[in-house]
Amino acid sequence: MPVILGVDVGGVLIARVEGDADTSFFGKRFLETPAVPGAIEAVARLHRGRFRDAVWIVSKCGEQIEARTREWLAHHGFHESTGIPPERLRFCRRRADKAPICDDLGITHFVDDRLEVLGYLARVPHRILFRPEEDEVRRHARHVESVVRCEDWEEVVRACEA
Repeated sequence: MPVILGVDVGGVLIARVEGDADTSFFGKRFLETPAVPGAIEAVARLHRGRFRDAVWIVSKCGEQIEARTREWLAHHGFHESTGIPPERLRFCRRRADKAPICDDLGITHFVDDRLEVLGYLARVPHRILFRPEEDEVRRHARHVESVVRCEDWEEVVRACEA
């Protein structure tokens, strides 16, 4: 059975910048928002390794943030660095809409920073919760036992290769 990886964007690939609106992804200088440390390198390793050309980027956002996400990924050389082409991006407007996208793509592993989202992905066998906010975890605690929690990208790589 093939393995297919899905990866969220905000808080997983693109860092959440607190307290500095200028370089937050929602500010005027959004292209300066940093990547999550180790994210691009780890995704490249997974794309070249176990998931051999079977990695998808799946994100929930509005039209403006979708355009910014595409621009940020291109600006930071994401596609060249990872080998994941722009055609492997999927966007939706509601968190719950990630579930049918994952079903359609046959996603077997998914990395997200929101436990709520991972709760919708009941048919994805390997769900990885990446550096979540604790209040969000408390609100969706019923899903904690069905995920693997990782605090950095090295842990994600190990979880995906297990």
